[in-house]
Amino acid sequence: MNYVAMKMLLGDRAKYMGLVFAVGFSAMLMAHQASIFWGVMRRTTSQIVDVKDASIWVMDPRVKYVDEVWPLPDSDLYRVRGVEGVDWAVRFFRGTARAKTEDGGFQAFILVGFDDSTLAGAPRSMTLGSLPDLRNPDAVAIDEDGYRFLWPGEPFRIGRTLEMNDRRAVIVGVVKSSAPFQPTPVVYTRFSQAIQFVGRERNMVSFILAKARPGESPDSICRRITERTGLAAMTRDEFIRKTIRYYIQHTGIPVNFGITVALAFIVGAVVAGQTFYIFTIENLKQFGALKAIGVTNSRITGMILLQALVVGLMGFAVGMGLTAAFFESTKNISHLRGFYLMWEVMAGTGASVMTIIVLSSLLSIRRVYVLEPAYVFRGGN
Repeated sequence: MNYVAMKMLLGDRAKYMGLVFAVGFSAMLMAHQASIFWGVMRRTTSQIVDVKDASIWVMDPRVKYVDEVWPLPDSDLYRVRGVEGVDWAVRFFRGTARAKTEDGGFQAFILVGFDDSTLAGAPRSMTLGSLPDLRNPDAVAIDEDGYRFLWPGEPFRIGRTLEMNDRRAVIVGVVKSSAPFQPTPVVYTRFSQAIQFVGRERNMVSFILAKARPGESPDSICRRITERTGLAAMTRDEFIRKTIRYYIQHTGIPVNFGITVALAFIVGAVVAGQTFYIFTIENLKQFGALKAIGVTNSRITGMILLQALVVGLMGFAVGMGLTAAFFESTKNISHLRGFYLMWEVMAGTGASVMTIIVLSSLLSIRRVYVLEPAYVFRGGN
């Protein structure tokens, strides 16, 4: 019977290809939009992800996400250092600055300032230059995309200069960093220079980076810091989740992407269901003949589900192939960097495709269930 089911399915190539295309297009759109959504959410945490040294982030309790900074006084740094179980704690600056470029233009930057003595919080992946070079006077590093944005088409070169707050900044390195949420160049420098580039204020510490002593749990140290200082302390992963949660709850990003994914599911279900139903109606004589020779309804149901499963698997494979090909072809485009097809998205899309084919086959199964075997002898009238 399975052979007969496949012969019936493949007998009409046009409708078979139409079914595969409908499911494949729906799967591609769902996977594509879900992958881009999650890629955008990851971009919101790029500055957290790039800090490899610290396992604990300490901040003002009013901070809701990484881009919302409530500066801390220097005294808070020493209070955190005094908490039992803290191995080390350093200052960390994150803010925005405006720089004059070599051609006289102005450009806004994300400015990151790390600890002067230990370089904790500094970028660890340098495309050009070396980390110790950032100890030099006026030294800064810039991310790859930012360099390409400022000097498009030119090879990476150190020694270029910027001017921030009437101070000269010399680019001594190019950094391979995570793609930021906003298409803004990211400049890295020591904390003491960062506060000079933006202008001195009373409080300049954006965050305090800390690490638990060996054998100590970062979660327990976070609770201890909060209890003894009144500051918010969380692990790196907790801060990442908090930032993503803020964007999900307070922006229209998830709604917009969710509408697109829902529409892809609905369109896929409607088109596949309609086409599959028409396919079944056109093969009623064959199903009637099978029932006339004693094939049970449950066996015919299995045949229809087999046909739907084959269509679903083929459509899913086509959709995932097109999605993967898209991300592979755009991985070197700076504003699309960091987007890729995740296995979680593939699994979710696969479950959605299975739902689509089950819904698509329900009408067909019902139509065959009520079919009388004598239908084939009446000439289909």
